Amino acid sequence: MKLDYYTRIENGTGRSPCQEACCCVGADAENARAHCGGQTTAAIGGIVNKIEEGFHKTVFSISGMDCGDCAAKLEKRIANIPGVKSAIFNFGAGKLMVEHAIADSAIVKVVKQAGYGAIKENKTARQPLAETHWWKNVRTLATVSSGVTMTIATVLDWLGIAEGFVVWLYALTAIVGGFHAAKSGLYGLRSLSLDMNFLMTAAIVGAAVIGEWSEGAAVAVLFSFGNTLQTYTMDKTRKSIRSLMELAPPEALVRRGKEEVRLHVEDIVVGDIVIVKPGDRIAMDGIVHSGVSAVNQATITGESIPVEKTAGDMVYAGTVNEHGALEITVTKTAENSTLAKISHLVEEAQAQKAPSQQFVDVFAKYYTPLVLVAAAGVMVLPWLVFQQPFAPWFYNGLVLLVISCPCALVISTPVSIVSAIGNASRQGVLIKGGAYLEEMGSIKAIAFDKTGTLTQGRPVVTDIVVTNGYSENDFLAMAAGIEKWSEHPLGQAIVARAKGLKLQPATHFKALVGRGAQAVIDGQTMYIGNVRLFEDLDHDLAPYGEVLADLEQQGKTVMLLGTQNRIFGMIAVADTLRNESREAINALHRAGMKHITMLTGDNDRVARAIAKKLNLDSFYSELLPEDKVAAVKKIACDYGKLVMVGDGVNDAPSLAVATVGVAMGGAGSDVALETADVVLMTDDLDKLAYIIKLSHKTVTIIKENIAFAISIKIIFLVLLAFGMGNLWLAVLADMGASLLVTFNGMRLMRRLPFPLRVLPSRLAES
Repeated sequence: MKLDYYTRIENGTGRSPCQEACCCVGADAENARAHCGGQTTAAIGGIVNKIEEGFHKTVFSISGMDCGDCAAKLEKRIANIPGVKSAIFNFGAGKLMVEHAIADSAIVKVVKQAGYGAIKENKTARQPLAETHWWKNVRTLATVSSGVTMTIATVLDWLGIAEGFVVWLYALTAIVGGFHAAKSGLYGLRSLSLDMNFLMTAAIVGAAVIGEWSEGAAVAVLFSFGNTLQTYTMDKTRKSIRSLMELAPPEALVRRGKEEVRLHVEDIVVGDIVIVKPGDRIAMDGIVHSGVSAVNQATITGESIPVEKTAGDMVYAGTVNEHGALEITVTKTAENSTLAKISHLVEEAQAQKAPSQQFVDVFAKYYTPLVLVAAAGVMVLPWLVFQQPFAPWFYNGLVLLVISCPCALVISTPVSIVSAIGNASRQGVLIKGGAYLEEMGSIKAIAFDKTGTLTQGRPVVTDIVVTNGYSENDFLAMAAGIEKWSEHPLGQAIVARAKGLKLQPATHFKALVGRGAQAVIDGQTMYIGNVRLFEDLDHDLAPYGEVLADLEQQGKTVMLLGTQNRIFGMIAVADTLRNESREAINALHRAGMKHITMLTGDNDRVARAIAKKLNLDSFYSELLPEDKVAAVKKIACDYGKLVMVGDGVNDAPSLAVATVGVAMGGAGSDVALETADVVLMTDDLDKLAYIIKLSHKTVTIIKENIAFAISIKIIFLVLLAFGMGNLWLAVLADMGASLLVTFNGMRLMRRLPFPLRVLPSRLAES
């Protein structure tokens, strides 16, 4: 394998930031931004959401909503209310997020007028579900009632008994089965927002007008039955989302003073001591005060193996204390717990529209009016222009109205995105939007920050070479005596290695930025640092060249210790690779990733050694933080899109400018939860391949759903053209399509095989 490498990227040409690192030299700013995936320097500073004065955000739980097209129409209605700045309907979670300056009651009123229920959510208290069980739903009871009357009417009609009474039974069936649809449809008509309910109501009324009472009743029953099944399936999906937040118990045993009291989690404050017995779920985030146990953290990190916990370890709300009692000092309130943040972020992510959903929404925006015009033409043109009988063509127009309902098409994407994001959250992966989920499967280049991502992030001393007569312990005692005053990770590694030794007392410590440090030991100035420091001291390093080269080629950082005139020895320190790093890189190659690179501030030799060990395609070395941003932009230019993986803290700017930023260790980092587009709750790199597989599967299912939703309509239109279509069959086809795309999307809720095993391993030369 040919290994390319790049050293520090120099700036200062006066071009735009995207052009600065872009391979498209000479491109104008607009083209450069487009070629770099739409990234701009505004992303570096992060995203700032500032609510205008007087506006506030409220979340409402909506009941009775089982149609994606209807949800989009309701979202539009709310957004157009004076005093409302924005409205986002999360169809998957059944929640409406509104930024507004008007009273909450005004918004609830509009929702209820549209035929749905609305409950304002309390930020801290546990919410009653806005939706009752589907079998207790008023609409379900209407479905059962209309089904009974339809059955009686059909039997009597078939037997030819009481024909006048049969017509009344059909009419009653249509009224009972179609009441809720008519209520919502008429409200939509008043607001000039025509949805599925209006189309079905028009079909029922139209059938009655031309005397097809049985057809109108069949439409009402089938539509009502389809909505009942749709409500059941969406309830199942939404329950899986809500269950995440319900993992944390509502109460906890708290020690206050000498008493132990059971308190609701909203009454527990930071600093309280919570007592958790074996087998209980932990109610609050905190630090173990006393006790030893193993905690199952699968709800947060996706890890099924319990993790040992002792005093000083972090624990999270919603996790299970397997054995042993624990006393926990609370560090976060219930509303700010890691579980609460994950739950809110998952819901927000499910509300974000993926590119495929945006396409479908735009398509439906123009599709519905065109269908109405076409149906009207079918109804009246043959009668007016060609003197054809009115009733048959009016009936055909009604059939066209029903089969052309876009509900299956509109719901095809969100149900898939919701299911996939919910699946990922159970695996300890937080994906903050459908757009990022879809992108992960299409990106062919990925960049890793080295420290703390590919490596452990904790350097350790690997080699000690003494050159001037000192024993190894004496040499180490001098080095650690200086470094104990340093906060640098390399210095701390030396101090850790010298644990148990009597350190040489050092005074007058001074950090030498970028080179090392100096201090006074036994009256003489001692220096410890890199090669550059000792070159500046005019030392001849030729005698040590072979040893230095050998250590650096192994990917180790070498520090020398000595005075102005003498060198006493060398210490090699290395940040060891994670155990799973190489296999994770191989899995990414098998998953179809074409280019995998590493960004680091280390020197070229260290970076090259690590890149070879991991079978990377390239690396960038000796980078300052601003250089990493430029490198990310350059790679994005070269490959069109880029995934950047880091810790979410030190490399936040790089994550921001990448197409998708992935942060590791989110369970212990609020910053990582906020800065990245995708968060791995643990440091498990293997889950990157899982995300790619999930992305591929999600996109495949979305394409299947869209293709099926469109195909079923085309097939039925062909049948209609040959005179083989009728109203009840049209309703059956439309509701059947909606249910099938829903069930197909829900397949993404299943656990995917992990770790990934996909394509044959790529052959590579090291």
